[in-house]
Amino acid sequence: MSKMVPPYVEGHELLAGKTVLVTAAAGTGIGFAVARRCAEEGARVMISDIHERRLGEACNELEKLTGVRPPSRLCNVTEENDVRGLIGAAIDEFGRLDVLVNNAGLGGTANVVDMTDEQWNAVLGITLTGTFRMTRAVLPHMIERRAGVIVNNASVLGWRAQAGQAHYAAAKAGVMALTRCSAVEAAEYGIRINAVSPSLATHKFLSKVTPQDVLDELTAREAFGRGAEPWEVANVMVFLASDYSSYMTGECVPVSSQHA
Repeated sequence: MSKMVPPYVEGHELLAGKTVLVTAAAGTGIGFAVARRCAEEGARVMISDIHERRLGEACNELEKLTGVRPPSRLCNVTEENDVRGLIGAAIDEFGRLDVLVNNAGLGGTANVVDMTDEQWNAVLGITLTGTFRMTRAVLPHMIERRAGVIVNNASVLGWRAQAGQAHYAAAKAGVMALTRCSAVEAAEYGIRINAVSPSLATHKFLSKVTPQDVLDELTAREAFGRGAEPWEVANVMVFLASDYSSYMTGECVPVSSQHA
């Protein structure tokens, strides 16, 4: 069992000339990692988040890492006006939007018997309905252009059971179903819609909100003996955003080393 993290993969211009919008890109998680990777692969990137300070910090860090300061906009994916405004701002900024990465999501832990409506609705509202709203808002632009790619962030919990995660698992299973159905609808317009389903991506925010014994248990399930680095998940999202996945749509690709 290897716990060694492989070397960071340098960019290969996989997204040269593309324009990309990433939601929930502030912080240390997958959203920031995929924004960075897209920029390193030659794309022009715009980022959004609900946290103003963290969004500014993410812009500063991306500018330091890539040499280009990305345009950004605050967005709450549970608010339709925010969503419409974000899509419009991205199109105004770039002239077109080639790729949308739906990364916004909310977790939490509660058993069904104890779960409140508020806990259920918060997780479903951001994770599933937010992904639906963003997809609905960008599709008219992509349909008009007869081109575009959407990459959603799902989870292996959309397939597998874990105590305390009924709301999150239901939301991520919904993201998978939304991915498949919207992909079928969009295919005739040359639009591709796929998702990644990570098992465990390790970053600072996760360790703050997840008890160490739970992280240890989840890590023990991984064949590599460690969680994925966020950039390892981002690499697969870049592949799905790129022309290398031109014959893939409606797919949910696991990014996991969980034991078979």
